[in-house]
Amino acid sequence: MERRLLNGDELAAATNELNGWAAHGTLLKKSVKFANFAEALAYVNRLSELAEAADHHPDITFGWGYADIALTTHDRGGITDVDISLARQIDEL
Repeated sequence: MERRLLNGDELAAATNELNGWAAHGTLLKKSVKFANFAEALAYVNRLSELAEAADHHPDITFGWGYADIALTTHDRGGITDVDISLARQIDEL
């Protein structure tokens, strides 16, 4: 992947294809709800395996019944093709 910063039109098109993701400034965010803490933790553990394999690490906040995910490419200063690719993989969890 190029790690190419997406322009507004590209970002809008990409987020339309994703499930529950939205751009907030330089971040691509998603919030996922669960029945309990154990389910949220299991989800975060599976997500972390994807992130490690992609060598691209989101910011994740989770607790009882939720996980909030934020993707960005820090060295590019915003959302790139790498973030969209990882978001697609996360959607498949």
